[in-house]
Amino acid sequence: MIDDQRMMHLLAHRMQSVAMLNWALELTSNLREEPPIAVYIDGKLMIEGNLNAITNPIMEVGLVHCRALLEFLGLCESKGSLGQKERRKTDVGVEHFRNAAGPLKKVEPEIALSRYEGDRAEAEKALVAVLHVTNKGLAHNTMDLIESPEGAKLVEIASRGVPALMVSYFYTPLGLPKPDSWITTRRREA
Repeated sequence: MIDDQRMMHLLAHRMQSVAMLNWALELTSNLREEPPIAVYIDGKLMIEGNLNAITNPIMEVGLVHCRALLEFLGLCESKGSLGQKERRKTDVGVEHFRNAAGPLKKVEPEIALSRYEGDRAEAEKALVAVLHVTNKGLAHNTMDLIESPEGAKLVEIASRGVPALMVSYFYTPLGLPKPDSWITTRRREA
């Protein structure tokens, strides 16, 4: 039996992590060098370094949660393309939740790709990039997608697209609003 309250909290946490991934990508996209940072907790200086000290872990965690949300919706990488996720016995997915019409359905790859306002091939590359980089780039010591300008662009597209898919195919069918952000970010002034 699924503990709906705990699962909803986990999904909200994952959505927040993906939002932070998007923020970190936007923040670092035009920087030539990483500026120094200072992190204060309760008014006390706790961390000093450069921006990578916070953006790199935010991006890595955001990528993992982005992948988890794609898999929750029923999507996976299949031979370099977007495919339908096969569930294991202990997996929890969108289809484990129901509204008045019955169980929600896994999101089909074609439906997920049709939501993107740009080129369908770019949408597929973006979602597959997240699935690929979390499998290879984070789990193994390899140079991977996020290091390239195209890779960063694809991850940024996915960091906007995955939350939109969650809203369209999970929160809205359940009559729920998108989870509120847990933090406030501000644009960096030049």
